[in-house]
Amino acid sequence: RRVLRNGTTTACYYGTIHTDACVKLCDIIDKYGQRAFVGKVNMNQNSPEYYIETAEESASETERFVNSVLERKNQRIQPIITPRFAVSCDHKLMNYLAKLAHDKGLHVQTHISETKAEIAWIGNLYPDHDHYVDVYDQEGLLSKKTVLAHGIYLTTEERKIVKDRECGISHCPNSNTSIRSGTCDVRQLLDEGIKVGLGTDCSGGYSTSMHDAMRCCLHVSNFHAIHTEKVHISHREAFMMATLGGAQVLDLADTVGNLEVGKAFDALVVDVTKEGSQIDIFENDTKDDIFQKFIYLGNEHNFTRIYIDGVDVLPKL
Repeated sequence: RRVLRNGTTTACYYGTIHTDACVKLCDIIDKYGQRAFVGKVNMNQNSPEYYIETAEESASETERFVNSVLERKNQRIQPIITPRFAVSCDHKLMNYLAKLAHDKGLHVQTHISETKAEIAWIGNLYPDHDHYVDVYDQEGLLSKKTVLAHGIYLTTEERKIVKDRECGISHCPNSNTSIRSGTCDVRQLLDEGIKVGLGTDCSGGYSTSMHDAMRCCLHVSNFHAIHTEKVHISHREAFMMATLGGAQVLDLADTVGNLEVGKAFDALVVDVTKEGSQIDIFENDTKDDIFQKFIYLGNEHNFTRIYIDGVDVLPKL
């Protein structure tokens, strides 16, 4: 409910390794009317004893979860294949998950290049691969339906493969700075034609709000601009990544992401003058001034309606 109340009409969830809990999450999402991808997480190596599966268990339970979601025939809720990352999944499991995603036309989400220590670990685990991206690429996990979280330290060669495979990057600036992973150069990703959307990663970060994600994105970009003299991300670009950019990353840009005729009506009705709003409007403010204030100062209290597929779900919350 908190994610939806913060204005996220389409979400991409990492669930847990426990199938029934992920099914319950789908029930909750359905109850409140959100559009979502839900992933049963896969982990069969380098994980705590209390939170690990065998490759066989992970494969069979993932298939059970996928079939359970697809049997609902609810277009708003879709399963997404979710190998946590290459550290916690071996070749056998990743290969199975890639085949399952391909055979059923499913999306894939995983982590990549979040920390330098993680990259070094990948190099030790997979010495026969050229780099981190090559691990996923060789397993067949990369496609236009693949969401790669973070991507802070991608090399030139890796970024080229990500672009060629039409994958998207979920930029999670709050998480990246909160746990000191690093700062992603989003300007470089955008300039190279890579799809980028914003993520909250609220296990690493501290907020489920896309407003917070936009603001953190702008701050991180400013840090890069200070030290590299690159052009910083604008407030309009941050808003694009929070809306249409996210839809592009999820390969849903033909369905949602903006208000083009023919798309599903997923939208927020905003009142910047609502009582208690943190936004002050002055007589000479332009529309862009007000828009920028909404990004920097707005929050869920400014939303008066939250539409998903033409239905206002705010009364349910």
